[in-house]
Amino acid sequence: MTFVVALALATLFSVPTAHAEGADLRTLFQQEETHLAAMSDTRKRALLGVQTGKPVDKAGKQGLSWAGNWPWQTGKTEEQPIEVAFTSAWVDSQPAASGGAELNCLAEALYFEARGETVKGQFAVAEVIINRAKSSGFPNSVCGVINQGTGNGRKHQCQFSYRCDGRAEVIGNKAIYDRLKKIARVALDGGIVPLTDGATFYHNTHVRPRWSRTFKKTAAIGVHYFYRPQQRTASN
Repeated sequence: MTFVVALALATLFSVPTAHAEGADLRTLFQQEETHLAAMSDTRKRALLGVQTGKPVDKAGKQGLSWAGNWPWQTGKTEEQPIEVAFTSAWVDSQPAASGGAELNCLAEALYFEARGETVKGQFAVAEVIINRAKSSGFPNSVCGVINQGTGNGRKHQCQFSYRCDGRAEVIGNKAIYDRLKKIARVALDGGIVPLTDGATFYHNTHVRPRWSRTFKKTAAIGVHYFYRPQQRTASN
């Protein structure tokens, strides 16, 4: 903790004037350092107002706040991982999901891309979309990732086929959609153990796209395989 950060955080705590006037400055900072040492990194970032430039959804939640881990909307931190049981019963036990555009975009993508998947597979697909939003090689929001390549009038030329297959996107089963919305909420809130080892691509097990031959397969979950680009080294 640098002097500047310690000083910034120290100003956030009210110290009685009489005490401040009579106390040695070094003693005050020792007290603050003790206080800061017991504080989580997430709390420090919040007190300092650290911003990451990622979009805030319409519910006022920072849907893609990324500062090295997943301490997002629910107040859960790196020290409080979410215990997820990848079962329908566990998902059904979660509260109804609420949020803004980022949540709706992710829930819609899960509905059209993975509603026939296992619960674990649905979480994995959500993870890939979020991984893309964190990556410098893709748009920096969930909605941006999902809509990438659309709007050019060409069919089957976008990143997620349901967005450019020429068919209307009609959610015909609201019960399934509401369940997938809960999964999307948990995935956006973060803190769960990663499933795909950083994957940013996936495909159904029934097909084998050309790009899959040059990418590193990181996981096989449900009816999908997951990949990330091969890391380049100095020798290649």
